[in-house]
Amino acid sequence: MKFLVLLGRFFYSAIFIASGFGHFSHDAIHYAGMHGVPMAEFLVPFAGIIAILGGLSILLGYKARLGAWLLVIFLVPVTLMMHNFWTVHEEGLKLVQQAMFMKNLSMLGAALLIAYFGSGPCSLSGHKKK
Repeated sequence: MKFLVLLGRFFYSAIFIASGFGHFSHDAIHYAGMHGVPMAEFLVPFAGIIAILGGLSILLGYKARLGAWLLVIFLVPVTLMMHNFWTVHEEGLKLVQQAMFMKNLSMLGAALLIAYFGSGPCSLSGHKKK
């Protein structure tokens, strides 16, 4: 059963690792700038680095509490700036942004749980304790 924690960390971290690399593209920077992100040329790639590092930390279970706080730092501004459904007037787009907002809230909740409980079994940090 302890491998379920590893599987959970794998599934959870996958979105941050995979999407983090997309933060270096011109399209992502331009899109964030259109959403009012200040200094998008710097902040979007920086957010990508934070997402990748946090995701890898949780995946490997190495300093996962710190990695979870990195994801909190990533998720709060991204959720508020990029998925602010309350400003969208077209109903279909509003529903999509609301779903993305709620998805990010659930990921924020999971990050807070990891920040509190740590990486659990089958982790590099857990292996070091033995």
